[in-house]
Amino acid sequence: MAGAPVASVTVNTPKKSYTIAVIPGDGVGQEVIPIAVEALRKVGSLEGFDLSFEELPIGGVALDLVGVPLPEETLTKAKQSDAVLLGAVGWPKYDDNPKPMKPITALFQLRAALGVFSNLRPVKVFPQLVDSTYLRKDTALGVDLLIIRELTGGIYNAHPRGFTTNEQGDEVGFCTELYSATEVDRIARVAFDIAKERRGKLCSVDKATVLEGSMLWRKRVTQMALEYPEVEVSHLLVDTAAMDLVRHPRQFDTILTGVMFGDILSDLAAMIPGSVGLLPSAALGDSGPGIFEPVHGSAPKHYGKDTVNPIAAVLSAAMLLRYGLKEENAAKRIEKAVSDVLDRGFRTYDIHTPGTTLVGCKKMGEEILRSLADA
Repeated sequence: MAGAPVASVTVNTPKKSYTIAVIPGDGVGQEVIPIAVEALRKVGSLEGFDLSFEELPIGGVALDLVGVPLPEETLTKAKQSDAVLLGAVGWPKYDDNPKPMKPITALFQLRAALGVFSNLRPVKVFPQLVDSTYLRKDTALGVDLLIIRELTGGIYNAHPRGFTTNEQGDEVGFCTELYSATEVDRIARVAFDIAKERRGKLCSVDKATVLEGSMLWRKRVTQMALEYPEVEVSHLLVDTAAMDLVRHPRQFDTILTGVMFGDILSDLAAMIPGSVGLLPSAALGDSGPGIFEPVHGSAPKHYGKDTVNPIAAVLSAAMLLRYGLKEENAAKRIEKAVSDVLDRGFRTYDIHTPGTTLVGCKKMGEEILRSLADA
């Protein structure tokens, strides 16, 4: 009917909301994870989504509280979350425990329960920290690589394993290096897909001259390369890869390797930017929540001294946003805040050089939050 009023309808889009399982764990995890949580809380408010956090025990802390390294409640709530932010597991008090009661066992159990098999460990040299590197400046400057480590197979997880006695009566410890075609294929596909989105170079690292598991690894990666003609593929033995990471790290873009070699190479690569306190990680599966954690461990000798570097934990929070929640803008905000703090000259003990301002863990966290607020 002509002239009739037109009703207006306002549609309110529900605000996005995420649940984060926060598991500080042992040692310095208790110091760095609260800073990462505050960074997440701040960036959520800036980007307009809600984050709820539930703190849960694991490792030595859980053993103290309930007598097991991975309480059922922690596992259940981690599975129900959108992402898991983890600090570290391991404490000297429990070093002599039987294996099922060691703190580190909880980490393997959590990974298996969440089905995370792909471990992403970026290694990037901040230009502001080139004086902190253990390599020559001209070698380290510009390094930006990603180690993709298979997480749930290989010698850390395969059976049989255990202890026995040989015919001579000597005690023997044994474990099995084992990879199936399915395990290799699924991690290789992750690596090829990521390499395609980076600079199109993939280096697969193995020990195919000696280990049957590595022989299969190289065979399967070579076959999968036929599906990705846009990715330049190379193969290196792990000892050569270790040398080249020190000698010429800029040659690498994406590195694909197994659980043990990835563990060793990523710690070696930590010395390129200058400190393990700078390195984040993500553990991802095909679905469900991922685990995001700094790679530095519980560092008992540094615990309680306010000297550790929270940057690895904060950058793990950025990876949580990028890979876990698909909030790319929020991830970039956190990374920019970290870069800004370094631009302003603040340094924790591990990356301190003459002419910069030495601060503790808490103060570095405060400055990161300040940079986030000012962005």
